[in-house]
Amino acid sequence: MTEPHLSLRGLNGWYGESHVLHGVDLEVPEGETVTLIGRNGAGKTTTLRAITGLLKRRTGEIRLHGRELIGLPAYAAARAGIAYVPEERGIFAALTVKENLTLPPVLAEGGMSLTEIYRLFPNLEERASSPGTKLSGGEQQMLAMARVLRNGARLLLLDEPTEGLAPVVVQRIGEVLKALKAAGMTILLVEQNFRFARRLADRFYVMEHGRIVDQVTTRDAGVRIASLQSYLGV
Repeated sequence: MTEPHLSLRGLNGWYGESHVLHGVDLEVPEGETVTLIGRNGAGKTTTLRAITGLLKRRTGEIRLHGRELIGLPAYAAARAGIAYVPEERGIFAALTVKENLTLPPVLAEGGMSLTEIYRLFPNLEERASSPGTKLSGGEQQMLAMARVLRNGARLLLLDEPTEGLAPVVVQRIGEVLKALKAAGMTILLVEQNFRFARRLADRFYVMEHGRIVDQVTTRDAGVRIASLQSYLGV
């Protein structure tokens, strides 16, 4: 069998003395979009932080193409090809759009040029000289996503990219994620908007209380819709 792009085995994580991840098992096959769903506080964001090394206390296995990441510093995940777009976006408000895009280093071959990024996000080209403080919420989300596409990463971790955004922006983000997948990007998506995620994901992992409690392929999601919505509390 082909080694998955990313695999978690028995992943445990703590914030201080609080044990928040309890033996998480998860696989993200090469080139797929996998969505992690669950109620607020289930441990989804913590799982992404554990993968990137931002969660300092963690045990178990986190393997990227078979290479173990636990025990390595946080920058090793980025250098290994993982790009993380957090829910709070983390753009540099005092810098222009173009400065935000060109500031991060290129870590590997295959990253997008500014021309390619502007083709994906035409709004950003129009606002290239605008500071981050002048951008709408949707434009900030687009910039946060676009910024990591220059560095050559092949695994994209996205935390609630549609949170609080207008439907037209949500639709555009969906189109971009489809284009990235078609270009060979592997995506792990944390998303509360099940209708949005269903159009993108190859499979879903359901998380409750720091554990994976269910796994559903998109093919089966139609017949499992009621149980999936119950996990989300909708």
